[in-house]
Amino acid sequence: MQQRHDPAIIAFLCNWCAYAGADLAGTARMTYPPNVRTVRLMCTGSLDPMYVIKAFLEGADGVLVGGCHPGDCHYTNGNYKARRRVTLLWEMLDAIKIDRDRLWLRWISASEGGLFAETIREMVASLTAKGPNPVRAEMIL
Repeated sequence: MQQRHDPAIIAFLCNWCAYAGADLAGTARMTYPPNVRTVRLMCTGSLDPMYVIKAFLEGADGVLVGGCHPGDCHYTNGNYKARRRVTLLWEMLDAIKIDRDRLWLRWISASEGGLFAETIREMVASLTAKGPNPVRAEMIL
């Protein structure tokens, strides 16, 4: 019998919106799986794509990039930079044979704790169905 896979998720979150939304989810005691480890960024526009690649190469099953809604960035256009970088990252993931559906980009405001919790629940369900990151499987062997 195959053991159920419990996915590991790294979340790069904007300090002003998505991280505050995650904090709201926690303080409001909203339930979501404990599979996520957060990295707080001042802005998703400052996310270095190599950190995303490094997360996958070190075995993360999924990566979430969470930022302010377009037009609401604390730094004016950081979320647009993040969107362009994630688009390029999807192409890079294709090149290294990691399913691009393992990298999610979501706009979550500080008042959307429920959306953060739902995003994590959806991501865990999706990644559980996909199974482990193929790079992780190679590392275990």
